[in-house]
Amino acid sequence: MATSGEESVIDAVDHRGFAATRTNTGRWRAAWFIIGVEVAERFAHYGIGSNLISYLTGPLGQSTAVAAANVNAWSGVSTILPVLGAFVADAFLGRYRTILIASFIYVLGLAFLTLSALLIPNTTEVTSSPSSFLNALFFFSLYLVAVGQSGHKPCVQAFGADQFDEKDPKENSDRSSFFNWWCLTMCVGICLAILVVVYIQEYVSWALGFGIPCVFMVISLVLFVLGRRSYRYSRRRQEEETNPFTRIGRVFFVAFKNQRLSSSELCKVELEANLSQGSPEELSFLNKALLVPNDSLDGEMACKSKDVEDATALVKLIPIWLTTLAYAVPYAQFMTFFTKQGVTMERTIFTGVEIPPASLQALISITIIFFVPIYDRVLVPIGRLVTKDPCGITTLKRIGTGMVLATLTMVVAALVESKRLETAEEQGLIDQPNTTVPMSIWWLFPQYMLLGLADVHTLVGMQEFFYSQVPTELRSIGMAFYLSALGVGNLLSSLLISLIDLATGGDDGESWFNSNLNKAHLDYFYWLLAAVSAFGFFTFILISRSYIYRSVDGV
Repeated sequence: MATSGEESVIDAVDHRGFAATRTNTGRWRAAWFIIGVEVAERFAHYGIGSNLISYLTGPLGQSTAVAAANVNAWSGVSTILPVLGAFVADAFLGRYRTILIASFIYVLGLAFLTLSALLIPNTTEVTSSPSSFLNALFFFSLYLVAVGQSGHKPCVQAFGADQFDEKDPKENSDRSSFFNWWCLTMCVGICLAILVVVYIQEYVSWALGFGIPCVFMVISLVLFVLGRRSYRYSRRRQEEETNPFTRIGRVFFVAFKNQRLSSSELCKVELEANLSQGSPEELSFLNKALLVPNDSLDGEMACKSKDVEDATALVKLIPIWLTTLAYAVPYAQFMTFFTKQGVTMERTIFTGVEIPPASLQALISITIIFFVPIYDRVLVPIGRLVTKDPCGITTLKRIGTGMVLATLTMVVAALVESKRLETAEEQGLIDQPNTTVPMSIWWLFPQYMLLGLADVHTLVGMQEFFYSQVPTELRSIGMAFYLSALGVGNLLSSLLISLIDLATGGDDGESWFNSNLNKAHLDYFYWLLAAVSAFGFFTFILISRSYIYRSVDGV
């Protein structure tokens, strides 16, 4: 759905319904504008989230378990709300206007967050808890940022992928590369945030550490507007002017209504060759939307077969989405417990200089930055020769590979944490939580790097899979599917942490998440997540083997 501003910059509309830029260079120029917007947004997001647990356990005075649950809850909400933002974009506003409005909200939330940090004492040592008003202001600001992300996250990437027409073989191949390079450049913004902003937060000022992301989001908004004349805007065909949610929702309504009627009361109306086999009672649930009752009023129409196909495509995604939650729960840990582990370990780089523990999160992005070019320029061409698939391997195989790596990440994390606890016990530091455990923080390197490799496979694979397997008009929803899996994973992690902490007695008992990590048992938690991830992978394999990829019209 194009805005009036969009209409004025359209060069031409081809028969497929796309406002087309004229050359390959033009397509990539538009894509790089959009990628630049995402780099700035990721800088802002990670400038807040990567060290959030340190702020909650420091200036806000929360316990480790409560802070971890709050971080996961915020991460979960900020990646579930995009479902709502995507709905608004696909049904009403269009991606361009949704991104503009969401960016303004995002900037406003960051501005309030900076204000709240100015009013709360800038210290990592808990002296007194801030007032209820300041706590409320902080969390209001934090969740206002989440509202801004709800429109920004699903639409920017979908809008970028829209610059490439999947019905053109060359552009379809470029689109697959776009997802890889999107991930790589996004990681540049994440690295900058983790290495620069986290250091400022730890050693200079939390207010400045939150203010810098606000400036970057303003830059993101300006950059997005500057590129408006080079964008390709997807437009609906005249026959598709009906709201996509209305036509697909009608499929479910009609199919449900027809389930109550016997085959003798139904007649075939809209069945096409690929759906016409069998009698009405043999048709699947949604295919019965292609029928109408024999006694229906004149003019009452069955659903179109295209609408049924689109509804079926959405339903088929649900089992895949559910299995990816087994990846999302382990993925949630790097912003919380990985960081808290680092706080207890030897962090000196050289005399007088310590590395902020949250900075190790940059290893995930650095791994992605190094591996994505290898994957895109080396492994994919080799894969094409072997499998004849244009993308090297299918997106589902790519996702499954990352799930295996995520399981391995949790195993390594559990072994490293067991070693850290053993070292603390040997040195008599069990009851000295503020004393550094004589074990280098570099021991955490492998788990961060493995998680980066897992991201290259599963996260990028999920982005491309959910974008390509939904109906064309719902591609913001496709991006929201991928994000919501991460969001639900964060919420499940938050719930799991709270339940385990309650069951094990909290800080006064034998909690796995004791604020004194030398008495905690994060290793037990990591082993549990490894088992969950492994179970999810095997379930994913069973489900994905029977999945049939959605075909693209005209190809």
